[in-house]
Amino acid sequence: MPKPFDPRLIQESFALVEAEADKLASHFYALLFLEDPALRDLFPPMMDAHRDRLITALVTLVHRAHDTEALDEYVRQLGRDHRRFGVRPEHYAVVGQCLLSTLRRFAGPRWTAEMDGCWYAAFQRVAGLMVEAANEAARTAPPWWAARVVGHVRPNGSTAVVTLEPDSPYPYRSGQYASVETLRWPRVWRPYSIANAPSPDGLISLHIKAIDAGWVSSALVHHTYVGDTVRLGPPVGSMVCDPRSQRDILLVGGGTGIAPMLAIAEELSRWNDHRRVHLYFGVRRAEDLYAMDRLAALVRRDPWLRVVPCVSEDYRFRGERGLLADVLQRQAMEHDDWTRHDIFIAGSGPMVAGTAARLIDLGVDERRVRFDSFDQQSGVILDVRRLALARAAA
Repeated sequence: MPKPFDPRLIQESFALVEAEADKLASHFYALLFLEDPALRDLFPPMMDAHRDRLITALVTLVHRAHDTEALDEYVRQLGRDHRRFGVRPEHYAVVGQCLLSTLRRFAGPRWTAEMDGCWYAAFQRVAGLMVEAANEAARTAPPWWAARVVGHVRPNGSTAVVTLEPDSPYPYRSGQYASVETLRWPRVWRPYSIANAPSPDGLISLHIKAIDAGWVSSALVHHTYVGDTVRLGPPVGSMVCDPRSQRDILLVGGGTGIAPMLAIAEELSRWNDHRRVHLYFGVRRAEDLYAMDRLAALVRRDPWLRVVPCVSEDYRFRGERGLLADVLQRQAMEHDDWTRHDIFIAGSGPMVAGTAARLIDLGVDERRVRFDSFDQQSGVILDVRRLALARAAA
């Protein structure tokens, strides 16, 4: 077993290449397919999502380097998730070789032998955990699940609430997400948060917004019907409430980012009896508040839950108006101290980055903030990390 890698050196060395992360990812895949052309068949024609996924994995490794427990769980999730791509243990050697070559190239003369050894040890450890987790999962779960569409509702023109029935039990936790592949676009997977807590009927709900040039999202919103079948990758994500915590909870969902907040709120309804929960639902126009009926039902059932709808671009709306970051800052100034909360954020990249940044600026410990954004997730993580480091150095 390789020696544990040095978190300090991992972070210092990654800082040498961080500014060119996009180019780094492109170079890595070009080198990988040159070294082993057969690997190209595992990937879709368009590589944008995979480039972002690589950067996200690297940034997460760096970001969580000091938290062994969290990092190991993230890496194990990666191992289980990569089974859907057909990744095999023998693929990791060439991946590690190409990754180290790419890091050396972009760091230039500042790269040291010590850094090289540290990243080699880190990759060996990560690869070992991924292979171990994949092998364990193979004994009890498929690499992907077939799921039949049993419900398809369009609350507005660009959004669909899709209900799926997996062909076997799907072992997710509230707050996690699933990658989805449609028959229209083989090998093209896109992540969507699950919008309900696990239930006895085994059904899962996804909230999907069709975006421009979004192959999978457009197919799921505009060209998917009851009776169709999709594939689900293994559940992924760390945006899960810790029942051991005694802190109050802040849930922030922008647009379809309300989906995991609904799942978390439903889960809390089963066991929470004392932690106050504040849920903020932000949209541009009032007609986009499509989840309010379901939220209202949760409020009626759970007295500890407070729901605040926020609208940023509709002057007719009589509730909270403005961007979620602005609303949360006003609330903090008036009566809520977010520094005492466990915080979860989901939505578009700019919304998540802006909201997390504002909360950190208000004094929230960055380690208390968990977030998911499937719109340039790596960029969001980098932005939040830079701000946290700047505040720590101030």
